[in-house]
Amino acid sequence: MNNLTQSTKVTLLYIAIAFLFSVAIRMIWFYQFFGYEPFMFNSQLMINTNDGYFWAEGARDILSGISQENDLSPITTAASQLTALFAYILPFSFESIILFMPVFLSSLVVVPIILIAKSLDNLEMGLIAALLASIAWSYYNRTMIGYYDTDMLNIVLPMFLLWSIIWAIRTNENRYLLITALDILVYRWWYPQSYSLEFSFFGLILFYTLVWDRKNFYNYKLLALMMLAMVNLDGFIRFPLVLAVFYIFKDKRFDKYTYSILVASVVVFFASGGFTPIWNQLKGYVFKDAVTAADEGLKLHFFSVMQTIREAGHIPFETFANRISGHVITFILSLGGFIYLSYRHKIMLFGLPMIGLGFLAYFGGLRFTIYAVPVLAFGAAFLITEIARYMPTKRLKFLAITAFTLAVLYPNIAHVQEYKVPTVFNVNEIKVLDKLKNIADREDYVIAWWDYGYPIRYYSDVKTLADGGKHSGSVNFPVSFTLTSPQNISAKMARLDVEYTEKTFRFKEENKERIEDENITIFSNIEQMTKEYGFDDANDFLLSLQTDIELPSKTRDIYFYLPYRMLDIYPTVKAFSNINLMNAKMKSSPLFYMSRVFKEEQSGINLGQGIFLDLQNSTITFSDQKMPIKRFVQTSYDKNMKFKKDVNILNITADINVIYMSSYNTFLVLDEKTYNSLYIQLMVLEEYDKTLFEEVILTPHAKVYKLKI
Repeated sequence: MNNLTQSTKVTLLYIAIAFLFSVAIRMIWFYQFFGYEPFMFNSQLMINTNDGYFWAEGARDILSGISQENDLSPITTAASQLTALFAYILPFSFESIILFMPVFLSSLVVVPIILIAKSLDNLEMGLIAALLASIAWSYYNRTMIGYYDTDMLNIVLPMFLLWSIIWAIRTNENRYLLITALDILVYRWWYPQSYSLEFSFFGLILFYTLVWDRKNFYNYKLLALMMLAMVNLDGFIRFPLVLAVFYIFKDKRFDKYTYSILVASVVVFFASGGFTPIWNQLKGYVFKDAVTAADEGLKLHFFSVMQTIREAGHIPFETFANRISGHVITFILSLGGFIYLSYRHKIMLFGLPMIGLGFLAYFGGLRFTIYAVPVLAFGAAFLITEIARYMPTKRLKFLAITAFTLAVLYPNIAHVQEYKVPTVFNVNEIKVLDKLKNIADREDYVIAWWDYGYPIRYYSDVKTLADGGKHSGSVNFPVSFTLTSPQNISAKMARLDVEYTEKTFRFKEENKERIEDENITIFSNIEQMTKEYGFDDANDFLLSLQTDIELPSKTRDIYFYLPYRMLDIYPTVKAFSNINLMNAKMKSSPLFYMSRVFKEEQSGINLGQGIFLDLQNSTITFSDQKMPIKRFVQTSYDKNMKFKKDVNILNITADINVIYMSSYNTFLVLDEKTYNSLYIQLMVLEEYDKTLFEEVILTPHAKVYKLKI
């Protein structure tokens, strides 16, 4: 009993040390930027992930008790509900809670890591693994202070699941049957996309049982309860179902029904569509295409957003290794150490699903590396403790553990110190949105690129057409078309897209049962517009916007949020509407070149990348090709922040325009089509059609216009 008590004390001590270490390292970013005014709002640092504003919006609406129809506020999601609970019971500002939640929740990962190590009678290994895993590159990047997202528990919960599985298999105790099922229920509540990992754990346990432990009824009970917790039904159904079956399994008289219950649970899993979300995730991140096409109707083709998201792209091996272990050498040692650890303790092979999902990052995007971090951390930690075991004295053993632990931690700590990510928006951009909140109605729409959707909804409390969760190619096409087309065409598309979005909401609400019973397809807004305006070709419909077509009745106001920062992604924004919807062929890319690093020379200005501007002769050279300039425009802000522009027509027949945004130290080289786009005209030049738009908020950081039609 005394030994057990001592072991428990050491376990708790190690958990406390690792937890405090994780929290302390995450505070580095806070001390680097606290007080830096561009990152501060309402006397607190702002968060540094776009998606965080989605959950924050839901928590805000839960606390206020107000959420208008079809605003897409996530009031039913776990992250928003937990945040609202913390905000309700804790004496801190809402901004402070969403800033610090990732620090404390993500640091809980040290608990299951050390508990797993305890089951292997190697607490020192657990401490080292917890220290490393808690601050490893990818885990830190996605759980740092301000990274307010579901990732703050997305590794903690599966690690608890791994812990309960290991203890269940090792002990065959009934309580771990229930704990494992409850782990899955909580994990699914927190992160509905947890299907794939849960299913992988189930498959590995099934394989282990059939190969090595076929006669153990306990394993089949574990599998049955896991599957019941995983079925694609509401949690309020799964929870009592799990409790009822657990109660049955506690009584050995019912062991003869174990196989039947397991088979029934598998049938319910597939019948409820349990495998569909898994396949959808694989298609989204692994089998992704640049262009997606609808299966019915006009079969329109849209540019796929997955091709533009960095976390879904391929990564080099060095980046892959660094993100998992902090250094290539550490990664190799961790991998070798895990193999050796699994040889010595085969129970650790149950960590393979997390390693497998982490390794998927090498093919399907860097975001997945986070899953391999804690399990491979055991590998490095095990090697360190094994080396220390051969030290002749306790002193040398302590020194060896300390030295090698510091060696594997150092690259990760160095990364944390250098990882100075900015907040999502700067305070001047937020002030624009905060001001807009008092101008726009909650039912009004703000049109902007999807990257800015969540912050706009949170700070301005309005609706948006696209955001971080609603940005498929069909959704992005009309937004892209609006932002990059001439003003008269953009204005029509904006009104059409908003009214058709609301029309679709109403149709879904009024025909909910019919849609489900008859499996009715809801077509994209563009397809609905094309058909209802009497066209069979979407391209012909888009051409009709140049004419005086009749628009839907106005039901709400529409605003355009045009930040300066969108210049950085203008070509990406344009790509989504630069496609032939009928045959998927990409159109020729318009000319858009931006330079913030240029050099004045005797004969002109070198803009970089082989582009040379000769103002004396009114020409611009691309590599060896010299071309005339149509316009040279210089914009600026005076000391009173009043906007000024000077437009010089140099060659009316030319197609290339040069804009020097002197206050931003930025040159733009644009063809005529890009020059006339809504974004360039309204944001860069403040040249707007007063019959279509009216200015609302104009600042150097972001500009807001209101649509009149």
